[in-house]
Amino acid sequence: MARIVVIGAGMGAMAAAARLAVAGHRVTVYERAATYGGALGRFERDGFAFDTGPGLLQLPAVHRDLFVKTGKEPLEACVDLVQVDPAARHVFADGTEVSLPNASRAGVVSALDGALGAGAGERWGDFLVRAREAWDRTRRPLLEEPLWADWQVLGEREPYPALRQRRLLRTRTAARLAEVGAWELGDPRLAALLESYALAYGLDPRAVPASAAVLPYMEHAFGAWYVRGGIRELARAVHERCVARRVEFVFGAEVVAITEKDGRATGVELRDGTVSEADFVVGGPPELLKSLTGRDDLYGGEAPGPQPTSPSRGKAVVCLALRGPREAGAAHRTVVHTPNRTEELDHTFTAGTAAPRPTVWVDRPDDPLLRPDDAHESVVLTATVPSLAHHDWAAAGAADAFADRMVAAAERAVPGLRGRVLWREVRTPLHTERETGAPGGGIPAPALAGEGGTRLRPGNTTRIPGLFAVGGWAHPGGGLPHAGMSGSLVAGLIVEGPDFRGSQ
Repeated sequence: MARIVVIGAGMGAMAAAARLAVAGHRVTVYERAATYGGALGRFERDGFAFDTGPGLLQLPAVHRDLFVKTGKEPLEACVDLVQVDPAARHVFADGTEVSLPNASRAGVVSALDGALGAGAGERWGDFLVRAREAWDRTRRPLLEEPLWADWQVLGEREPYPALRQRRLLRTRTAARLAEVGAWELGDPRLAALLESYALAYGLDPRAVPASAAVLPYMEHAFGAWYVRGGIRELARAVHERCVARRVEFVFGAEVVAITEKDGRATGVELRDGTVSEADFVVGGPPELLKSLTGRDDLYGGEAPGPQPTSPSRGKAVVCLALRGPREAGAAHRTVVHTPNRTEELDHTFTAGTAAPRPTVWVDRPDDPLLRPDDAHESVVLTATVPSLAHHDWAAAGAADAFADRMVAAAERAVPGLRGRVLWREVRTPLHTERETGAPGGGIPAPALAGEGGTRLRPGNTTRIPGLFAVGGWAHPGGGLPHAGMSGSLVAGLIVEGPDFRGSQ
């Protein structure tokens, strides 16, 4: 039995802790905040409750596997998991609306044909076939296996099989996601639909490789799921599973250094001077591990591995307490697209300023657990914004001014919205950094293949024996499924050693 210290109680860290405890190890989690869950936060007031992190879950099989491997009770016995339908309603710049059925390719094709015109659905369906090829080529190395020692090969070839386009006697293929939309989909609304999946992860569709096509494919293939009571309930269930497996949690305990002896990690030092000895240390963001060790060379062997990237974009979240009931048939999620995508992308990614007219995700769960009674409604608005590295969210009025623009956009999804607001809570990357420690309040994106490996995340192992990185800032990147897989990979590397080749 080994002593294992885990730094932080985010979803990836807790997934690793539960699996390691089941393997017979003594696991202690030190979390500087007062609670668990990392980005899966919750805000409560006056009988209203709001998810301040992800509002929906993709690839629930990752967490089903966690619960199967760590106890007798399956995931569905611990949370009420609901497949939402439609997966999302989209309101485009020209006023066109379409509701996309959940995990139904035929249904999505039919809905798009009906809303955007004959042929639109077929073009989107054909795109999903190509996106599936990219998924099949990258799923295992980017999600289910430790990062390859020869990780460079993941960046050499673009896995998305772009269509060859003839133009002025020249042949071209899409190298960027935005080019896929412009050249292959043939409708600006379909292009906006495609690009919104990248934007939701804080990625510029004009800059990311075409392999980002796997992002919409994940939703269409595996569905979008909601946890009754809010996605925060998933964090509660994982925490309870850890406690049941005798993982010890110490909250309000900030790790300030990782101790070493003879070149190996031997434990952690806390802010109060306490030293906790360990045989293995599992840490969070690679940048944090560099700070805690004082080492800039933590990643890679003879060939340097992928390095921690600059701070990614963050999220602005507006929690709305509304008077009046939720109307029958309202979609769980509506995406209100910006009237000017170029303007939004230029502000968010080029200038580092808050977009004048942002794309807004409107979440309206039909969940009595989130509202005081049926005469009220709990709504969450989300938009992708520059992180603290690019934008001063602490400036007077900055957060409220942007929240006003988000509410104005959301009124296209919820008529009369502004007149129904009792109060609101506005959250920015400032809150994200303060509560989760994420650099600049950024949100990590999933690892992507292609583009020379620049979209990969640092591996889970480090150059210090006994020290491992877990969570969205390490391989395989951000997103709830990816965080869960990072926990699985780290547990496998510790339990089975360097010969571990991934989940089966």
